[in-house]
Amino acid sequence: MRKAQAILAALYTVMSIGAAAETLTKNDFDLTDALVSADEVLPGGPPRDGIPAIDHPLFVSATAADFLAGDERVLGVRRNGMKKAYPISIMNWHEIVNDHIGNEPIAVTYCPLCGTGMAFVSEGTDGPLTFGVSGLLYNNDMLLYDRQTQSLWSQIMTQAISGPHKGRRLATIPVNHTTWSDWRQRHPETLVLSQNTGFSRDYQRSPYAGYEASRKVYFPMKFRAQGYHPKEPVLGLEIDNVYKAYPFSELSKIASILPDQVAGKDIEVHFDSEHQTAKVIDETGRELATVIAYWFAWYGFHPDTDIYRAK
Repeated sequence: MRKAQAILAALYTVMSIGAAAETLTKNDFDLTDALVSADEVLPGGPPRDGIPAIDHPLFVSATAADFLAGDERVLGVRRNGMKKAYPISIMNWHEIVNDHIGNEPIAVTYCPLCGTGMAFVSEGTDGPLTFGVSGLLYNNDMLLYDRQTQSLWSQIMTQAISGPHKGRRLATIPVNHTTWSDWRQRHPETLVLSQNTGFSRDYQRSPYAGYEASRKVYFPMKFRAQGYHPKEPVLGLEIDNVYKAYPFSELSKIASILPDQVAGKDIEVHFDSEHQTAKVIDETGRELATVIAYWFAWYGFHPDTDIYRAK
């Protein structure tokens, strides 16, 4: 009898260990001891690399980018003397572009569910990193993974949440999320990510049509925002661990340049109502890395955020 009980106990132990391992592994990524709860990391639908990152991007000149209408949205990057534009119509289907600006490796990322376009210097501790789409989400935001170590990275947190790089942050690069006509006018020499990506996708069609205007959020959020439409665009800024959101509906009530102070630092918020874009300039005239995000997404990661409200 005791022997049978011992065998059953051992069997239950093995089964329990197997179940625990299963709950901590999603899309073949090990979430053991992740910085966030494994229960809050959710499959978005596609498997790992089901949304293919662009690893060998091709570019065309601004004059050759006849596939872009003036009001289409792009992510503009200006760095190391170069200017590049990454159309949202392409980013919707790929979410990550592994690229170089000069000799510097960068990753340009876009999460359609959060409306967040962000770029990073993709340097690891042992050399450049290349990123893929994990198919997993945290707080509705995409989780990238680096192919070198299989670490998972939160886009909005700019931080690895699991794997050998857990806790490490990526250096962010200023990104202008604006219209193609605005970026082209300011940077006529820009290069533009080509639709010749090596993948068969209908870049004239958005797989997220209607999502931007809807109040619907696809997946659970750790914190739910109040006060604005969930998809209200906000400019999100972080200085010395102080977070502040500038809703576009508030910025539209003021002049185009708003002097402000965050974490004791003097800044200027530049808002362009025509092209629905904004950026932050510090007291030295340098553009800071910010993110334009849906309100629900910014608040979900920064529930203690300060909020600018026009007087």
